[in-house]
Amino acid sequence: QVNLVESGGGLVQPGGSLRLSCAATGRLFTINVMSWYRQAPGKQRELVASITSGAGTNYADSAKGRFTISRDNTKHTMSLQMNDLKPEDTAIYYCKYVGLRIAEGRDPLDFWGQGTQVTVSS
Repeated sequence: QVNLVESGGGLVQPGGSLRLSCAATGRLFTINVMSWYRQAPGKQRELVASITSGAGTNYADSAKGRFTISRDNTKHTMSLQMNDLKPEDTAIYYCKYVGLRIAEGRDPLDFWGQGTQVTVSS
Protein backbone atom coordinates (compact mmCIF):
# COMPACT_ATOMS: atom_id res chain seq x y z
CA GLN A 1 0.00 0.00 0.00
CA VAL A 2 1.24 3.44 -0.97
CA ASN A 3 0.13 6.39 1.11
CA LEU A 4 0.09 9.82 -0.46
CA VAL A 5 -0.21 13.10 1.36
CA GLU A 6 -0.61 16.36 -0.51
CA SER A 7 0.20 19.75 0.91
CA GLY A 8 0.69 23.32 -0.19
CA GLY A 9 -2.78 24.22 -1.33
CA GLY A 10 -4.43 27.44 -0.36
CA LEU A 11 -5.93 30.69 -1.52
CA VAL A 12 -4.00 32.80 -3.96
CA GLN A 13 -4.67 35.83 -6.12
CA PRO A 14 -4.76 35.52 -9.89
CA GLY A 15 -1.23 35.70 -11.20
CA GLY A 16 0.15 34.34 -7.97
CA SER A 17 2.05 31.16 -7.28
CA LEU A 18 1.74 28.05 -5.19
CA ARG A 19 3.90 25.02 -4.74
CA LEU A 20 2.20 21.73 -4.07
CA SER A 21 3.96 18.75 -2.60
CA CYS A 22 3.14 15.08 -2.39
CA ALA A 23 4.89 12.68 -0.08
CA ALA A 24 4.73 8.97 -0.79
CA THR A 25 5.24 6.38 1.90
CA GLY A 26 4.61 2.71 2.32
CA ARG A 27 5.35 -0.07 -0.11
CA LEU A 28 6.82 1.94 -2.96
CA PHE A 29 7.81 0.78 -6.42
CA THR A 30 11.11 1.38 -8.13
CA ILE A 31 9.36 2.04 -11.43
CA ASN A 32 6.48 4.40 -11.03
CA VAL A 33 4.67 7.43 -12.35
CA MET A 34 3.51 10.24 -10.12
CA SER A 35 0.95 12.68 -11.36
CA TRP A 36 -1.05 15.68 -10.37
CA TYR A 37 -4.72 15.64 -11.21
CA ARG A 38 -7.29 18.24 -10.43
CA GLN A 39 -11.02 18.35 -10.19
CA ALA A 40 -12.96 21.56 -10.25
CA PRO A 41 -16.57 21.81 -9.10
CA GLY A 42 -18.86 20.30 -11.70
CA LYS A 43 -15.93 19.13 -13.79
CA GLN A 44 -14.28 15.83 -14.50
CA ARG A 45 -10.98 15.04 -12.92
CA GLU A 46 -8.18 15.89 -15.32
CA LEU A 47 -4.49 15.27 -15.57
CA VAL A 48 -2.33 18.32 -14.92
CA ALA A 49 1.16 16.90 -15.10
CA SER A 50 3.01 13.65 -14.61
CA ILE A 51 6.55 12.58 -13.98
CA THR A 52 8.10 9.15 -14.19
CA SER A 53 10.64 7.60 -11.88
CA GLY A 54 13.13 8.42 -14.63
CA ALA A 55 12.09 12.10 -14.49
CA GLY A 56 10.30 12.16 -17.81
CA THR A 57 7.50 14.72 -17.71
CA ASN A 58 4.22 15.41 -19.39
CA TYR A 59 1.94 18.42 -19.05
CA ALA A 60 -1.59 19.26 -19.92
CA ASP A 61 -1.84 22.08 -22.40
CA SER A 62 -3.34 24.30 -19.73
CA ALA A 63 -0.27 23.78 -17.56
CA LYS A 64 2.47 24.20 -20.11
CA GLY A 65 4.63 27.22 -19.51
CA ARG A 66 3.12 27.90 -16.11
CA PHE A 67 3.52 24.74 -14.08
CA THR A 68 6.61 22.70 -13.41
CA ILE A 69 6.53 19.19 -12.02
CA SER A 70 9.50 17.68 -10.27
CA ARG A 71 10.38 14.86 -7.94
CA ASP A 72 12.98 13.86 -5.44
CA ASN A 73 13.45 10.12 -5.55
CA THR A 74 15.58 10.10 -2.42
CA LYS A 75 12.75 11.63 -0.43
CA HIS A 76 9.91 10.04 -2.38
CA THR A 77 8.29 13.39 -2.93
CA MET A 78 6.81 15.17 -5.89
CA SER A 79 6.16 18.85 -6.33
CA LEU A 80 4.17 21.06 -8.63
CA GLN A 81 5.29 24.64 -8.93
CA MET A 82 2.35 26.64 -10.19
CA ASN A 83 2.94 30.14 -11.48
CA ASP A 84 0.66 32.69 -13.06
CA LEU A 85 -2.34 31.03 -11.52
CA LYS A 86 -5.73 31.68 -13.01
CA PRO A 87 -9.23 31.34 -11.61
CA GLU A 88 -9.76 28.31 -13.82
CA ASP A 89 -6.97 26.58 -11.92
CA THR A 90 -9.23 26.44 -8.90
CA ALA A 91 -9.74 22.80 -8.02
CA ILE A 92 -8.88 20.07 -5.64
CA TYR A 93 -5.47 18.82 -6.64
CA TYR A 94 -4.77 15.14 -6.18
CA CYS A 95 -1.54 13.24 -6.14
CA LYS A 96 -1.62 9.95 -8.01
CA TYR A 97 0.96 7.22 -7.83
CA VAL A 98 1.12 4.33 -10.27
CA GLY A 99 3.49 1.57 -9.35
CA LEU A 100 4.65 -0.92 -11.94
CA ARG A 101 4.72 -4.54 -10.90
CA ILE A 102 7.01 -6.43 -13.23
CA ALA A 103 6.00 -9.86 -12.01
CA GLU A 104 4.15 -11.92 -14.57
CA GLY A 105 0.39 -11.47 -14.56
CA ARG A 106 0.34 -8.43 -12.32
CA ASP A 107 -1.25 -5.12 -13.22
CA PRO A 108 0.07 -1.72 -12.22
CA LEU A 109 -1.32 -0.39 -8.97
CA ASP A 110 -2.93 3.02 -8.62
CA PHE A 111 -2.99 5.09 -5.46
CA TRP A 112 -4.52 8.47 -4.74
CA GLY A 113 -3.96 11.10 -2.13
CA GLN A 114 -6.74 12.86 -0.31
CA GLY A 115 -6.37 16.07 -2.27
CA THR A 116 -5.49 19.64 -1.45
CA GLN A 117 -7.63 22.63 -2.28
CA VAL A 118 -6.30 25.33 -4.55
CA THR A 119 -8.40 28.43 -4.87
CA VAL A 120 -7.47 31.24 -7.22
CA SER A 121 -9.65 34.23 -6.63
CA SER A 122 -9.51 37.98 -6.32
